[in-house]
Amino acid sequence: MIEAFTNMTKETITLIVTILLAIIGFAFKYFQDRAVARRKDRLDRINLQLRHLYGPLYSISKASDMAWSAFRSKYRPSGSFFRSQPPPTPDDLAAWRLWMGEVFMPLNLQMEKIIIENGDLIIEDEMPSCLMELCAHVDSYKTVLKKWTASDFSEHTALTLFPDSELNEYIDTSYNRLKKQQAELLGRLRISSSA
Repeated sequence: MIEAFTNMTKETITLIVTILLAIIGFAFKYFQDRAVARRKDRLDRINLQLRHLYGPLYSISKASDMAWSAFRSKYRPSGSFFRSQPPPTPDDLAAWRLWMGEVFMPLNLQMEKIIIENGDLIIEDEMPSCLMELCAHVDSYKTVLKKWTASDFSEHTALTLFPDSELNEYIDTSYNRLKKQQAELLGRLRISSSA
């Protein structure tokens, strides 16, 4: 009888241990799968942010900076274009209108469109002020360009300033931060899938 009880206890213990190991294995797999799913969701969000907002803004801002540098190397290379003495010549102003109408404004309009159409992808909880300032600058320049099409050259600047350094810093920092997070998540997901 004692031997039967001992055998039954061994069988019971074996059964309990087997059930516990199965539960622990299931729980481990469940939580691991959830962590992988969260990483994939986060990676999907980052990919959207880079593809539709920060990547295009980064590319356009770099192109705009290069175009601005080329323009300024040829036209009024020292000091401010408008706030330096002597004031811009009629030729300088004609060059300004050409470059603004054909190069800078189209790039600015692209950035404005990207921000408006993809504002839900910003990293922050609220719209960064430099992005709002860019949109305000672009909108206020539209009236200036409209006057130029009517041969009214009485104005050459927008009512609001272009948020140059703040915008570039924000775009560069955000883009690089997302690229780093993307690389880290890709690395973790590769490790998870190979495990």
